[in-house]
Amino acid sequence: MFENSIRWTLGDTEEEKQEGYAADYASAPRFRALLYWEPLAEEAHVQFDKDAINFFHHLTYGEGFLMDTTTNFSEYVDKLSDYNIIIMLNSQPHGEKDRLAFQQYMEQGGGWLGFHAAAYNDRNTHWPWLNEFLGCGQFYCNNWPPQAALVECDYPDHRVTSTLPKQWVAPASEFYQWEPSPRKNKDVQVLLSISPKMYPLGIKDVVKWGDFPIAWTNTKYRMVYFNTGHGKEGFGDATQNLLFTNAFRWVVSRSPKGNPFVNKK
Repeated sequence: MFENSIRWTLGDTEEEKQEGYAADYASAPRFRALLYWEPLAEEAHVQFDKDAINFFHHLTYGEGFLMDTTTNFSEYVDKLSDYNIIIMLNSQPHGEKDRLAFQQYMEQGGGWLGFHAAAYNDRNTHWPWLNEFLGCGQFYCNNWPPQAALVECDYPDHRVTSTLPKQWVAPASEFYQWEPSPRKNKDVQVLLSISPKMYPLGIKDVVKWGDFPIAWTNTKYRMVYFNTGHGKEGFGDATQNLLFTNAFRWVVSRSPKGNPFVNKK
């Protein structure tokens, strides 16, 4: 059972495991990634973002892929198609041109990982497509201050979560709720949720009830959203780091241009 889950996660068939050399070495970078963040955001978001930049930079070691990092999304709107995946850290495109370019990129098969405030939306956001893309409604409420939370795996057979425990304690963060919840959208697969055992959640701002997904994918797009991204604890947990790596690899592997992790023969 364990062997099967690992094989599925890596995307290999039994025949591929038995034929040829076990490792698949790349002779050149496999793809490009664009990481976008906002250095003038609130301090706790910037702390998370800097740790995230370091985390994803480590994944590039050996030039398995190339990663560009920017604080100005506008500079890249005419070349988004060069990138297999865009990682948005507590930030989202602003302005009609940037938003339209991102929408077109995603509708044409682009890849996306979003963290925390990258999905924040309320009555002042004025970007209806963002709600359609996320598969949920507007921001509804949040816990405060940030705290650790018991999370439960909603979809243990998904390639993003198949190597994770069914329950585990996620590092401290501020977590958002949306209304309506993404779970009510038939196109959304909720991967992880905060356990109802956590209620009431919070010390100052206390969430008393409600559906609390914290990782999901809208199956109409090549994307995963994570409802974490506040403070310096986000990358201090091995299980959560595995979750991020799994999701990154899964989104990248589903490129319409082909899976870059499988060398063409």
